[in-house]
Amino acid sequence: MKKKVLLMGKNGSGKTSMRSIIFANYIARDTRRLGATIDVEHSHVRFLGNLVLNLWDCGGQDAFMENYFASQRDNIFRNVEVLIYVFDVESDELEKDMHYYQSCLEAILQHSREARIFCLIHKMDLVPEAQRDAMFHDREEDLKKLSQPLNCVCFRTSIWDETLYKAWSSIVYDLIPNVHELEQNLKTFAHIIEADEVLLFERATFLIISHYHLRDHKDLNRFERVSNIIKQFKLSCGKLAAQFQSMEVRNAHFAAFIEVFTANTYVMVIMSDTTISSAATLLNIRSARKHFEQLEKSVACEAGPGGGLA
Repeated sequence: MKKKVLLMGKNGSGKTSMRSIIFANYIARDTRRLGATIDVEHSHVRFLGNLVLNLWDCGGQDAFMENYFASQRDNIFRNVEVLIYVFDVESDELEKDMHYYQSCLEAILQHSREARIFCLIHKMDLVPEAQRDAMFHDREEDLKKLSQPLNCVCFRTSIWDETLYKAWSSIVYDLIPNVHELEQNLKTFAHIIEADEVLLFERATFLIISHYHLRDHKDLNRFERVSNIIKQFKLSCGKLAAQFQSMEVRNAHFAAFIEVFTANTYVMVIMSDTTISSAATLLNIRSARKHFEQLEKSVACEAGPGGGLA
């Protein structure tokens, strides 16, 4: 089950850097050595069993962009599930950026009218913090108007913080079939073990797939922050020829457990009852594993309901 994802934007906007961080385990400082993308680079990323992202990273040099809209139009824009267009927030060619984006939209309307559109306002770390909200909202308003009659969802991103994970988690979440069934089962699991929160991460990228919480939380970016921290720790383990399997964190307010769950996921369970034993929580996680493995196959194959936890 392949989902065609177009990653587009002008040369130097940061497309290949973000792809390398999310899917190829690069860290931000190492992306400086990446070269420019020539024409189109294809990669297939297996995500949740049978779900494969067929990612087309399209070079943004003017000659390539013009070619996409002329001789390659049908090949590039046919059967697209998602268009991700990346804007360099400090580009001195904003008018040209908007022109290319509008050309993409026209091609999408012609060949893949049902495609979902995401715009990433990238390199936001270069904007003074006090100006970021206003700048983002101005760009978002302009892009939503330009995108009509299509709908676009905008994210502010930077390779240097958790915003990149937030954007890509939202995009991938939108691609997972029957994801609400998965969330319902997480809810049941959380209630059974009396957890405050349960999070499901994709195993390779550590992007958030789904979550359920019993209590509201003030930190709206905590998921992405956890994704970033754990992925960096996992990469550090790999450099020492060690395999990351699980982690437990405790303090006076909560106990958190991160554990390999299914073949394609990690699970994080957060308990406010700090007296809970590690053995009891890990037993509960491992007892639920078989059910979620079956459910994952059902979700990946767009099958019907996978049943509930008893």
